[in-house]
Amino acid sequence: MEWMNVAILVGAGLIALSTITSAVAFRFSAPLLLVFLCIGLIAGEDGLGLVFNDAQVAYFLGSLALAIILFDSGFGTRTQTLKRAAAPAFLLATVGVLLTTLVVGAAARHLLELSWLHALLMGAIISSTDAAAVFFLLRVGGVKIYKRVRSMLEVESGSNDPMAIFLTVLFIEMIVADKSSGLVSSFVQGFGLQMGLGIAAGLVGGFLIVEIVNRITLEDALYPILVISCALCVFAVTAHFGGSGFLAVYVAGIVAGNRAMKGAAKLRRYQQGMTWLAQIVMFLVLGLFVTPSEFGSVLLPALLLGLFLIVIGRPLAVLLCLLPFRLDRATVAFSSWVGLRGAVSILLGILPTVMGVENADIFINVAFIMVLTSLVVQGWTIKAAAQWLKLIVPSETGPLERVELELPGSPGHELLVYRVLAQSPFLSRVATVPHGAHVSLVIRRENMLSPEAAWPPQPDDLVYLFARPEHVPHLDRLFSQFKSKDAHLVEYFGEFSVDPQARMVDLATVYGLSDLVAIHPALTIADYMGERLKGRPVVGDRIAVGPVDLVVQRVHQGRAIAAVGLSFATDSPTIASNGTRSATWGTLGKWLRTSRGPRD
Repeated sequence: MEWMNVAILVGAGLIALSTITSAVAFRFSAPLLLVFLCIGLIAGEDGLGLVFNDAQVAYFLGSLALAIILFDSGFGTRTQTLKRAAAPAFLLATVGVLLTTLVVGAAARHLLELSWLHALLMGAIISSTDAAAVFFLLRVGGVKIYKRVRSMLEVESGSNDPMAIFLTVLFIEMIVADKSSGLVSSFVQGFGLQMGLGIAAGLVGGFLIVEIVNRITLEDALYPILVISCALCVFAVTAHFGGSGFLAVYVAGIVAGNRAMKGAAKLRRYQQGMTWLAQIVMFLVLGLFVTPSEFGSVLLPALLLGLFLIVIGRPLAVLLCLLPFRLDRATVAFSSWVGLRGAVSILLGILPTVMGVENADIFINVAFIMVLTSLVVQGWTIKAAAQWLKLIVPSETGPLERVELELPGSPGHELLVYRVLAQSPFLSRVATVPHGAHVSLVIRRENMLSPEAAWPPQPDDLVYLFARPEHVPHLDRLFSQFKSKDAHLVEYFGEFSVDPQARMVDLATVYGLSDLVAIHPALTIADYMGERLKGRPVVGDRIAVGPVDLVVQRVHQGRAIAAVGLSFATDSPTIASNGTRSATWGTLGKWLRTSRGPRD
């Protein structure tokens, strides 16, 4: 029985070490998932000597962890996010993965000297972006970018794994059967079954999860366990009948996360811990499984293939997929760069071994090297790329604590705690909290005061408020300490504000916008922008109108434009037929950085 104690000690010790080193990774802006992977490598056969070479167990644990991660990813995806990003994200998750497979497969055939089927298998293994890596960088890693761009990348990374898994299995089955004919028909039939059944099972499964939770009475601590268990049942049943279990569990998460469900606030907090544990376990297991001493023969071609994917393969696929949407160039460039590969690619690299492909070690070794290359090159430069392309949203001081509440008679309210800063607008006597938010308590030098007794507010006060989620952006600005002439803020929100209810014809008269003379005389600025943005505005959206840009400064309840900024054009712009701005440029960098337009 001694082996059991040793196994517990090693497993728990590696997880504890991974958790502790996350603090170091945050401090040095290192890709945290790369840290987990490296800890597995160090503990493995070529490091401390832990031998773990069971491909089936590794694939099983990785699949289980990925299912949990995808369910949580879907659970945290709001319907509004899907609406603003569904079309381009779906195209990237399907056609984009296929294009990446073909382009990288062609390069792998020459660099690795593989047959066409083996080369395409290599392309499929590495074709999808990693949900864990992308969600970590965009939600936790401090890279705060425009909502429209972030939504597209998050939905893509959460939904493109099924396509990559389907292509990988398809090519493996053709290699094992030694059959290269019928590729197109096999693709069409298999794709329809995998995706169709996956979506249908996810929709039904998500609905049933909510109904089961709402109709049964349990101890509070048991609801999260029930939900995760049901989600894994959706995954397993779908996969058993030939559908994509990963797509099903992601869709089930979206359905469950956007419906009223008992204990949802506690469930979100529990799932955060479960998802972190799943990511740590997945990366540790995959790091333990590979053997770096076997990398020698494929190291150089794998590095070249990884760089080819980063510089040519991913950008080409993204460019072709996003052409129909006429997105601005900075968005396309950033989307091309945020193509991080991670655990899914390593997991798929194990699959040829599990399914009995001859000389399967080359796939896991090449995939692992390409993932390391992606995490190092792209993971360490995501924030710098967003800043260079001017996609970073100005940081606002958010709440110190934000707790979802499930109180009778106040559905959807949250408890927010803010610290009053020295230059906060809240210190102004004319500043008020938005209607619908209520200050309930003020802590001043460890003394509890009522809002009336604490007025006027003082720096370092802790203010406790009840508010609905849609009021949080307004409160963030109220408690921030931005200076009115902050250069980044001016660039983001515009040089000055205009009344969103002012008429567009008046704006056209003031700025000589001859191309707007034919619009309806009663059309307001807010209505005009709403039409151009297809009724789904987000803060930071810009619309080029002649020599000026109209900027969405604030949105009420995700639909109504409540504040508009105006920014003057630079660099002698010309106006494209679709209304986006195409600046005169001398270098690629200037072209990318000065590009503007509605981020649809």
